[in-house]
Amino acid sequence: MNILTFDIEEWFHILDNKSTKTEKEWTNYESRIYQNMDRVFQILQNNDVKATFFCLGWIAEKYPNIIRKIDDLGYEIGTHSHMHQLAYEMDKTGFEEDLKRSIFTLEDNIGKKIKTYRAPGFSITKNNLWAFEILNKLGIENDCSIFPANRAHGGISSFTESTPCIIEYNGVQLKEFPINTSSILGKEIIFSGGGYFRVMPYPMIKRMTSNSNYVMTYFHPRDFDYDQPMIEGLSWFRKFKSYHGLKSCERKLIRWINDFDFMDLETCRNKVDWNSVPVVSLD
Repeated sequence: MNILTFDIEEWFHILDNKSTKTEKEWTNYESRIYQNMDRVFQILQNNDVKATFFCLGWIAEKYPNIIRKIDDLGYEIGTHSHMHQLAYEMDKTGFEEDLKRSIFTLEDNIGKKIKTYRAPGFSITKNNLWAFEILNKLGIENDCSIFPANRAHGGISSFTESTPCIIEYNGVQLKEFPINTSSILGKEIIFSGGGYFRVMPYPMIKRMTSNSNYVMTYFHPRDFDYDQPMIEGLSWFRKFKSYHGLKSCERKLIRWINDFDFMDLETCRNKVDWNSVPVVSLD
């Protein structure tokens, strides 16, 4: 099963960078969310495919009509936090208050319970597994935050399940939809979203998808915005990963969703036999 998801944030919501770290810095940049969301909506509607949208509470506060349009079009909405901060840089209180604010803001906009979460930058690691307790406390039932490989923003390289499963931590259980990997020469490679997808040639993506029983994608509106300005302060590697392939990303995604069947997270969740999936203890 192949799951299509988008993380709804502004083009300047780049993590681990001084000039884009907090709301104070964000005021220095123009908004491009409307034009970028219109492009995302057009891709989905023209190709008759559904997706799940992980939305920032901050976007819902500033642009509530965008969140309502996502809901009006029949797409599932989850939370991507409120202020787009790395989860492992927050303490328990700060994480809970940020998550609570995002949930309440989104629910106020659409009148529906928010039950699904993805951490900014997949920033739940082995050092802040307590986040799962807080997710459960606030009514989150489904998580898409585990990145089963090493990366700049953390990841849990020891996590070995490559399909939907149930994770358990300190007596709390959540349905988990991890990012998928593909093995090349013994190394686990990510290919299904963001800069990884933009950098890789499409034939390689197609081959990896054909060899995978499960694909979890993660795109951002900025991934298709080839006219966006250059953010200051990025290293050469971050510039490459943030800007390479922007012009071809939309074309590649359209080709991908026509070569393979994609669904939203809700459809996948309803197809899984949760009584037969592995239960992974993170204690």
